[in-house]
Amino acid sequence: MSETEAKGGWFGRLKAGLSRSSTKLGDGISGIFTKRKLDDAALEELEELLITADLGVQAAARLTADLAKTRFDKDISPQEVRRALADDIAAILEPVARPLTPDPARKPHVVLVVGVNGSGKTTTIGKMAKHYREQGLKVRLAAGDTFRAAAIEQLQLWGERTGCPVVAGAPGADAAGLAFGALETARREGDDLLLIDTAGRLHNKADLMAGLQKIGRVLKKLDESAPHDVILVLDATTGQNAHAQVETFKELVDVTGLVVTKLDGSARGGVLVALAERFGLPVHAIGVGESAEDLRPFKAQDFAESLMGLGG
Repeated sequence: MSETEAKGGWFGRLKAGLSRSSTKLGDGISGIFTKRKLDDAALEELEELLITADLGVQAAARLTADLAKTRFDKDISPQEVRRALADDIAAILEPVARPLTPDPARKPHVVLVVGVNGSGKTTTIGKMAKHYREQGLKVRLAAGDTFRAAAIEQLQLWGERTGCPVVAGAPGADAAGLAFGALETARREGDDLLLIDTAGRLHNKADLMAGLQKIGRVLKKLDESAPHDVILVLDATTGQNAHAQVETFKELVDVTGLVVTKLDGSARGGVLVALAERFGLPVHAIGVGESAEDLRPFKAQDFAESLMGLGG
């Protein structure tokens, strides 16, 4: 498949995945700007629309102010508004659009994957494993969510599907001990990447914190610099709740980047803009569906245009 076809295919899926979000925004913008000047009242309505589409107060204020700078009191079409917003959103997202690149000097590059249960953590690990395997890397998975038998089975299934060995214990096994064993094995086997799943039971924050910190401590016994990345997986359908999850996990562990899943599940795709504006954490990948092809490295311009229903 040529790069153009591949890009077209992914852009098409991204656009379709974000269609609920882009329809909400597009219809709202058309409603505000059909045969109308960009006056104070229109700007206020636009700001409100962006906030209801989960772009957040900060980003909404910034985007409307930027639009007013050049177009205030002038006639402006809905299409022009969408184009201007897409370009400004891309500018907000560009600094955080950073794919996860395993460091070849580390054998293995250790990634701890965290997030609440139901955010798509285990599936994301499976999809990431496929992506890096296809790049020719040796990848090992560790089923560190030992509280849930289903999570262990799910990861084993992904291991079979992607040809990646999985280190797993019995349900209820010590997650830190399992992570330690996985890193020992990965080092011995010369693996390039070790992806470690973790529990995500937020209702008992103290237990979760203790568990995650213990994993970090035991990994450091083998490699002082591990884990090299801590990726927080967020479910976009939770909207503003995603902010609280970032806050919580940043308290528990040193989150180094985000993966945002289920962008096709609601009209809340704008939350990614709010997260970028507020936290500035790298967004490594986004997901718009169930298949492994539906999780891809995050590209700011593609996302911004799809969110505004442009391009493709």
